[in-house]
Amino acid sequence: MTELIKIGILGILGVMVAVQFKATKPEYGIYMGLVISILIFGYAVKQFAGVLEQFSMVRKFLGSGESYLTILLKITGVTYICEFSAGICKDAGYGAIAEQIEVLGKLTVMMAGLPILLAVMEQIQTFMR
Repeated sequence: MTELIKIGILGILGVMVAVQFKATKPEYGIYMGLVISILIFGYAVKQFAGVLEQFSMVRKFLGSGESYLTILLKITGVTYICEFSAGICKDAGYGAIAEQIEVLGKLTVMMAGLPILLAVMEQIQTFMR
């Protein structure tokens, strides 16, 4: 919990400094926002390592369904990367690019989730017979 508070304070201070730069040199404000975003994203990736350890325990119980967990992790990664990238683009004033990144992320998630949908449909067909 204290780590989250530290990250929150870092974000607020970074925004305050970026706003000060934005008045005189707008590009410095963007760079400052980018650096703070990368620092916070790096912390989030470090936290994700702990989540992966928990997933390794879940894998033991899944057995043949382990591929579904892999798909879930990929989808989570795609979501975070697209949201991070789109946020940076929006902050820099490139909303159209941010929207295209979001669309690509949604399509990627949909494509990654299709094997799960197909498996569910197969299960339904076996129960219907």
